[in-house]
Amino acid sequence: MPHMNRWLVAAPLSAALGLLFGFLGVPAAWILAGILGAGSVALVTQDDLPVNEHLFTFARGTVGVFAALPLVGMNPLPYLLPGVVAGAVVIAMGFAGGLVLANHGVSRETGVLSLLPGGASLMPAIARDVGADIRYVSLSQYLRLLIVSVSLPLVASQFSPATQTELEPYWWMWLLVPALIVCGLFAGKLLRFPNPSVFGPMVLTVLVGALIDVTIVPPQLLSIVGFLAIGWMCGGGLSVPALRRFSRLLPATLAYIAGLMLACAGMGWLMSKWLGLSFYEGYLATSPGALETVLVLATSPAVVALQVIRLIMVILIAGWLPKILSGGEPRS
Repeated sequence: MPHMNRWLVAAPLSAALGLLFGFLGVPAAWILAGILGAGSVALVTQDDLPVNEHLFTFARGTVGVFAALPLVGMNPLPYLLPGVVAGAVVIAMGFAGGLVLANHGVSRETGVLSLLPGGASLMPAIARDVGADIRYVSLSQYLRLLIVSVSLPLVASQFSPATQTELEPYWWMWLLVPALIVCGLFAGKLLRFPNPSVFGPMVLTVLVGALIDVTIVPPQLLSIVGFLAIGWMCGGGLSVPALRRFSRLLPATLAYIAGLMLACAGMGWLMSKWLGLSFYEGYLATSPGALETVLVLATSPAVVALQVIRLIMVILIAGWLPKILSGGEPRS
């Protein structure tokens, strides 16, 4: 079946799933919908479902803009040292776990990106750039995202979580957000940022947000298209052998996720003592991912600051991963 005909099935199916998941409050609803929509078509037809390169580049830029929004107008300096300490410990665990997975049939890049905590939306976008298996990375990351996202409301059920007010975007956000993505991409390449399609728009969004006295709110439709494209890139390459390999490593992956959550809870206790937070706030600040859920439940600026500091560290580590694994030599 030609690619265009298959997209006539995958795109409406993804849209329907996205609306359903959004109604049900499923984390990362549109990315998950894209994975299932494109993945089901790819599995049934037993052929990859490729995504347009320009659309995927736009999607990565959309993720970069979203990742920058919590940084705008926030002073992270008081939380910089504890944030780096907490991030380094958790990232080191992900790095070590990924190297262990690499001894069981995946590349080192794939193993590390699969287990790096936080930035689940970013990892599939970065995976192809560093030569990792985007299918395995996305399956592992979204399994962790699902488990953490379900656990956080359970922890918060004995508290009174904060709520966020939904903001309507100005009409000119339809011009500003694409400009941030395109200009950020070129700036990121010019300045040789790691993973410029994500990190460039992220940095530019922070700079523009600091200069203009208005809240940057990406239009919902642009966000949906960007997140769907990320999901399509992950799901469009699914195959039966890929799922078999993932299921073979599933026990080890689940054990790592459980261990990581316990370690993050311990780090959360340490951060609560260090910064004078409640244990609840410390737990939110160090949870291994589910940033969107954390931002909804956050009751302190320290929670946002520590999560964003670790997110930046994860992006930098992921972007430089080939050089790190090769001892500083560029990947051929």
